Amino acid sequence: MGRIVISTNMSLDGVVEDPDGQEDLGRGGWVGDSGGADVEQWAGIMLTEALDAEALLLGRRSEAWFAARWPPRSGEWADRLNSLPKFIVSSTLTGPRWNNATVLSGDVVQSVRRLKQELTGDIVVYGSRELVRDLIEHDLVDELRLFVFPIVLGVGERLFGDTSEKKAVRLVGAETVGDGLVFLTYRF
Repeated sequence: MGRIVISTNMSLDGVVEDPDGQEDLGRGGWVGDSGGADVEQWAGIMLTEALDAEALLLGRRSEAWFAARWPPRSGEWADRLNSLPKFIVSSTLTGPRWNNATVLSGDVVQSVRRLKQELTGDIVVYGSRELVRDLIEHDLVDELRLFVFPIVLGVGERLFGDTSEKKAVRLVGAETVGDGLVFLTYRF
């Protein structure tokens, strides 16, 4: 059975919106503000995660964001992301832009449950905050991997939304990355 793994960058106050500064948040670009050893070590962890993944699961907007940036890139990380099978959750998308992608339409919960049964490894979710909230609400997430960047933004979309009940998680890993990032791993 596959595992749904949420992997995301977030500010200290939980904002996940506009990490690269291209969403016009006004306070975006906070991932690049860290720079140096932090970003180099972060990239190494992200590469390992991509190499270990069996597939990616993305929402429509995240698929568009990745499809606009990753296909022209080269190197081991880009090659891996570009070659992975991708499953895009969308009720409106008919043709994904990123290669090796399949659109999952209809009932999201049933589609993701079926995907978890069909695959055996990690199904990694990048970005896709609305999808992440649905997956958490329906108890479909197995693991959270959070890179916490040392900045408070004060505005922006946060990773977690309202839930119908408490969702307990268990910390299984915490490490400092570079000089200021914290990498936290939780399991449900």
